[in-house]
Formats: sequence, C-alpha cells, structure tokens
Amino acid sequence: MKPYLLSRRDLLIASVVSLAGCSPSSRKSQSAVTSSPVQATPSLISFKNVTESAGISYKWQINAPRPLNILGTIGNGCAFLDYDMDGNLDILLVGNRLAIYKGDGKGNFRDVSDETGLSKLNGHFLGCAVGDYDNDGYPDIYLTAYSGGALLHNEGGKHFIDVSSHAGIPAQPWGTSAAWVQLSPGSGLLDLVIGNYVSFGPNTSPQLCPNGDYMTSCGPRYYKAHHPKLYKNVGGGKFQDVSAQWKMSTSHGKNLGIACADYDHSGRQSISFANDEVEGDLMSNTGSSFNNVAAFAGTAFDHDGTRHGGMGTDWGDYDNDGRLDLVVATFQNETKCIYHNEGGGNFSEVAERLGLAAIALPYVSFGAKWLDVDNDGWLDLIIASGHVQDNIHEIDPASHYKEPTLLLHNKQGELFEDISSSSGTAFGVPIVGRGLAIGDYDNDGRMDALVVDSEGAPLLLHNESSTNNNWLILNLEGVESNRQGYGALVTLDTGTQKLLRVCHADGSYMSSSDPRVHCGLGTSDNATVTVKWPSGKSTSYGRLTANRQYKLKEGDTTPHVL
Repeated sequence: MKPYLLSRRDLLIASVVSLAGCSPSSRKSQSAVTSSPVQATPSLISFKNVTESAGISYKWQINAPRPLNILGTIGNGCAFLDYDMDGNLDILLVGNRLAIYKGDGKGNFRDVSDETGLSKLNGHFLGCAVGDYDNDGYPDIYLTAYSGGALLHNEGGKHFIDVSSHAGIPAQPWGTSAAWVQLSPGSGLLDLVIGNYVSFGPNTSPQLCPNGDYMTSCGPRYYKAHHPKLYKNVGGGKFQDVSAQWKMSTSHGKNLGIACADYDHSGRQSISFANDEVEGDLMSNTGSSFNNVAAFAGTAFDHDGTRHGGMGTDWGDYDNDGRLDLVVATFQNETKCIYHNEGGGNFSEVAERLGLAAIALPYVSFGAKWLDVDNDGWLDLIIASGHVQDNIHEIDPASHYKEPTLLLHNKQGELFEDISSSSGTAFGVPIVGRGLAIGDYDNDGRMDALVVDSEGAPLLLHNESSTNNNWLILNLEGVESNRQGYGALVTLDTGTQKLLRVCHADGSYMSSSDPRVHCGLGTSDNATVTVKWPSGKSTSYGRLTANRQYKLKEGDTTPHVL
C-alpha cells in the first residue's frame, strides 16, 4: 500500500494549517498562477443553454443559515431517463421538491410531476439511480436522501409509488450516489448499491470551522465515516442487505461517487467508490464478495500517493485501447485524476500528462462524465464545479463559490484540450455545479448535458456542434441479463477504429444518464458490433449503418432499426 500525506483539503480548510497569516486558499492561488493550462483552439463544437425555451421551470434554493455547513453544500443530482418508454428522454430533477419533465424527442418538455406522483413525495432528497429492477420494461428510481431514501416503482410508465418498505430497503443515514448493478452474471436482476457520507446532524460538533477571520464549512475529516450499503435483488420486488457478506466494510466510507463496470473483462461487475478525503475504493467482484484492490491497483490515491476529495467518477475508454479507464473529480488544488487502465488489474494516474491537471486545478469539481461531443470516436470529458464554502471569496479573494463548467476535448487519447470558452456561453457562466447527466434528448445523434446549479436553475445544454462525423445509438435489451443491459461491454469496429463502450446510467455525481449506448464513428458510415452481456454471453450484429438508432436484443443477431 502506498504511503499518503495529509490531504490537500485538510490543508485548505482546517485552521490548524493557517500558518504565518497565510490562509490555505492563498496557497491555492499561488499554485494556480504558476500552472500552464492547455490553450483552446478554434472548434466547431457548440452547446447552448436551452432550459427556459425547452419548458423547464425549476430552481434549487438553499434555505439554511449562512455560512453553510457541510450538509448545506452537498448539492443534488439529476437524470435523463425514459420513464414511459416512448423512445424520448425525460428529465428528473432531485431536491426537496421533486420534478419530472416529459420530453417529446424534439427538444420540448412538459412538467408531469403531479400526474406521476413525484410532487407528493417529501424528504431531504439528494440524488438518484435509475434502473428496471423487476425487468418489467419500465425504469424504476431510487432516490438517495439525508436521513431517508425512497425506492419508486414505475407503474407502467404512468406514475410512481414508494415501495421502500415492501422492498426491504431502509432509510440511509446520509445517502449520496447510488447505482444499479447486476453483481451475479446468472441472476438477470439489478442489485442496488447506495453510498453514504458522514455522521452529521444539527447537534453535531463542529457545525462550522474557523478559516482565518471567518467561520466556514468544515471538511469531512471532522466527522465519522458512514459506509456504502449493498442490497441484493432476490426477486418478487424484494431486496436483501448483503453488505456484510460482500465485505462493504472494507471500503473507506465518506462516499460521494459510484461507478460500476467490468473493468478487467472478468465477466463480473466491480465498483469504484470516489470518497471524500480518504482513500478511493476499487471493489473487485470475486463472484461472492468484494476485494478492495484500490491501493494495489493504483486508484486509491493521487499520482503522488496523496488522498484527495473524490466526488464524481465515471468509467470510459478514452484512448481506445480496449480497456476502461477511470476519471475522479476532486477538490480545489487537487488533480482531477484519470486512471489509465494498463491491464492486469493495474492503473496509472496520467492527468498531468494529458493536460487535465493544470486545466482543472483551481476548481472544486463534482459531476464528471465521458462523452463523445463531436462523434469523432474519442471520448471527451465534461465537468461541473462549484466550491463547498459559500463564503470562500471573503476568505480568499482569488477563489469563488460559483465556478464554470468545463468541456475538455480529447485529442486522440494523447491530450485533453480546454474548449470551454469556444463552445458556447453556457460554459462561461459560473454556477454552484453539482450533479451532471448526459444524454441525447432530441435524438439527433449528438450528446447533450444536464447540469445542477445548487443556487439556481438547471442547465440543459443542447449540443449544436457542426460536424460531418457519424454515430450509432444502441438500445440494449437483456434476456438472460437485466432488461436494460446494464454492465454490457460493446465493441465496435469501424474499419479505421476499434471502440469499447459500456452500457450504464451510473457515474458522475448523484445523477443518472441516458442508458443507451452512444457511439461516435468518425467518418465511417458503418460498424460491426459485438455485445458482451452481463450474463457472460456475447451477441454479434454484423455491420450497422450509421446515423440510426437500433435495438439489440440478447441472443437475437438481427438488429432492429428504431
């Protein structure tokens, strides 16, 4: 196991390290000034914030005393989902007020919160995970919460009912991110993993911590860790707590981000936990339990062996070498880590070499997702950021509570280029960024994004990029596997590129994304496709013509055009 140093967030927040009148945040400013970010080049990539014109009227508001404590700054998640299975993505916004907007596939949304029953639910809801746990063809929702949580069963695409008690999923102390994952290849059912953060309440001490002349939000090191919980789907709409059996206690707790994948091609789904100022966890699935291999695999720490504030996380093959890599969004003055999958269960942290370290260093980053914004066949990266100290500008005038959203373009797996300033004004607007989801909500073959602003309206970012590149959208349907095919590995051969994509809705921060598999093909007009299903079986589909949506059913070699 690698040795580690006192975390950078400890240095930034704790008053005990404010030496000689120099605040922790001022050290951040000096570091940021000396870095040399990669300069953006002209691009045809463009996004537009269309929230209001699309018909979405929603705002997050923090009704708590200022300065905010650690609970006040946790933020919320969001989702792209097709709750009524009409082929068009809908939008879920999570907060003390729940809202769901039905999409028409043409860029317009209608508030259906009342008719679906979501507006009647009460709780301190934070995040969401979307998945069809009973294989009835309609996606269900798990809502994470502070001192709560709710499993919502989808009643035929018409409305949702809270079945938490019947299902056997109790309230969580402080649920953050959650994910649906098929842990056993032969089960055909989605299990539920729920992240938990720290032990905190109105009587917990401290509520705030000194930083120079100011009181502000404390870091997580002041509070006892809670650990993730794992609920096995035993059928009949019921779940069993198997956290002890699967050794979830070997995780380090203080979890904020979750991403599941068969990263080692073992045929089993493993779990990565992004944790706040403790080691990250990589829970390798042995078939009957987890081994936490993060320290040995190289994903527990930064490149220099230091703990970081892990928040959002996601799996994706950014360099097209056929192995899934891992991104972890982190705190201010901490490297936003990219762990390159070297094979054999080993990873190397390469953010500095790829240019990401310098670009994102000044920000407190939460939501993070891989996506191919221009369909060139290379996964790009979008990151939502916002500080956790609402009075940080008073403490350090060089820092800000609201921070810009970043869009990083992948230069063929060799470099990530910051194109935020050239990709639309939405990326220049500072927000308190938290949750982030991706999906093609208007079915035009270009990936869009949805971003949470904890002190404002959501950002619905429509991808208006001009490109001659081609694409495929694949709707997977499991038969022996879970109905939505979560965890399936999809390989594509375009003739000039070989790509690996994964079917999943999890990742990022407390959010759920479009589960359809979006594949940019570059200039190729077709691709051969093979799906390795969570059941362990594979299905090949021959050459699929570009710029179409297909349904691919497990065991059926005939692709169906949608």
